[in-house]
Amino acid sequence: MIFVGTNTLSRARFLLGAVVGGFILLGLSPLVAEAGYTRVPTQYIAVLGDPGAKSGTGAEAWGHWSVDPGPRGVRLSNYGTLKSTGGLAPAGWTFDDSDWWLEENGLIMEAPSFPIQAGRYVVTGDREVTAVLTIHPKDADGGMRWELDKGATLYDVTHLKCRSARYTPAAGDNSCSPKKASQNTFPVPPGATMPPVENCNKQDYQVLIVIGMVEDD
Repeated sequence: MIFVGTNTLSRARFLLGAVVGGFILLGLSPLVAEAGYTRVPTQYIAVLGDPGAKSGTGAEAWGHWSVDPGPRGVRLSNYGTLKSTGGLAPAGWTFDDSDWWLEENGLIMEAPSFPIQAGRYVVTGDREVTAVLTIHPKDADGGMRWELDKGATLYDVTHLKCRSARYTPAAGDNSCSPKKASQNTFPVPPGATMPPVENCNKQDYQVLIVIGMVEDD
């Protein structure tokens, strides 16, 4: 997800960094670090769920980018080149034509890792709220519970400039292709859904920025 441009983040938020697309390189504030949080290189979580929810189930369907996928993406206009390499992107990830991702400026992204690992993540939407997201280990049925602290909702910690969607074939064949995505539909406005692509099923994901981890005692 690349949002072209730069942005100076407010010191009042205790977040330092530069925009790299809709994804952001953030620093962890001294206050947060003193509270027992460990700073990590900026990561991202692909989330499904009610934006107004403060806790719930279903985190087993959430994905995790441990590195910023934005600079590693491939422009739609370069899809032919990507196919000519057997799907191997310049950044080293492999394109899957049966399950592929786009971001808000029309870049093909590598898929996140599924499922996300259980843990306590310091998350933000680069707006007013930073909170700890606790993701519990899988239960006997494979489900994973989650909750946010400070009364935060998923919407509060969603980075609205980051738009992300997963595309899979609607008919079970290879007719769902990035070459059918209209480049005129990009960039996607903050908070809007990603555009449909002919012959594809689409699943929109909310994106949370991870700036730290809470270590268990």
